[in-house]
Amino acid sequence: MKKILVTGGAGFIGSNFITMMLKQYTNYQVINVDSLTYAGNLENLKSIEDNPNYTFVKADIRDRTKMDQVFASFGIDTVINFAAESHVDRSIDEPELFLTTNIIGTQVLLAVAKKHWKINPSNKYCKEYKDGVKFLQVSTDEVYGTLGKTGKFIETTPLMPNSPYSASKASADMIVRAYHETYGMPVNITRCSNNYGPYQFLEKLIPLMICQAFQNKVLPIYGDGMQVRDWLHVFDHCRAIDTVLHYGVIGEIYNIGGNNERTNIDIVKQILKTLNKPDYLIKHIEDRPGHDRRYAIDNTKITTQLGWKPSYTFEEGIKETIDWYLNHKSWIMSF
Repeated sequence: MKKILVTGGAGFIGSNFITMMLKQYTNYQVINVDSLTYAGNLENLKSIEDNPNYTFVKADIRDRTKMDQVFASFGIDTVINFAAESHVDRSIDEPELFLTTNIIGTQVLLAVAKKHWKINPSNKYCKEYKDGVKFLQVSTDEVYGTLGKTGKFIETTPLMPNSPYSASKASADMIVRAYHETYGMPVNITRCSNNYGPYQFLEKLIPLMICQAFQNKVLPIYGDGMQVRDWLHVFDHCRAIDTVLHYGVIGEIYNIGGNNERTNIDIVKQILKTLNKPDYLIKHIEDRPGHDRRYAIDNTKITTQLGWKPSYTFEEGIKETIDWYLNHKSWIMSF
């Protein structure tokens, strides 16, 4: 039985991933480590909380002693690191928290994994997941910085982060890479575009706008709202991580994009239209510092080499997501 440590598993993407994995693999044990900060919610995992192959441990990934205990107690052979402070606005106000959690936390996990997996430079790390251990770092396209009107991020695009959040994630990626190059740690790094879907915390664009709109409240939009993002449904993202986990070539980076570029203002107007709400609810506010203008992912590598591709169109995904929030108002109130 594989013993998979999922960090940050009570958050948006992590909880969706755990639920998917436990439904798909009956012979995997999932250990969820989460410190349950403001965005972590065990309500996200109600459907699987009694699954005998699931265990929750409340802990901070920066706590080396606790992480060592988790590895020793459960015999962890796989790490999928979702744990991160991830909201750009908060990183501008509290950069130190992002640096310690996202960088030091990742290094602690790597060091503990190295110890328990007996990884050292003389070892030949396994070439395939089925033959051994793996550390999978879940990252973001924001590490690449910003794009002009054309072009897309590829895996070899230089890292040029523009916020404390993206700088902390880029640093974590570099540490993961260094452990691979120095010690032979079997790793993969995935970098995804903007996610959306069920259980996303309300500070993010899509759930915030949905919740504001159905309450007839003002929808605040940074600047002119013409910032472009590539949108990826969380279910597609989870499938991609599962694909990289099982078939990703050790040491490789994989970009995961949804092929759905949209401006923020178009997203908001589509939400209002779907909810039959007026556009005058939109209020343009002062743009935030260092706001990247455009992100776009080239996902050719994962689609051609590993066979994954996104299944959701944005039109399908946003309607489903709006319906989910309208039907889960009790979940909204659980925070």
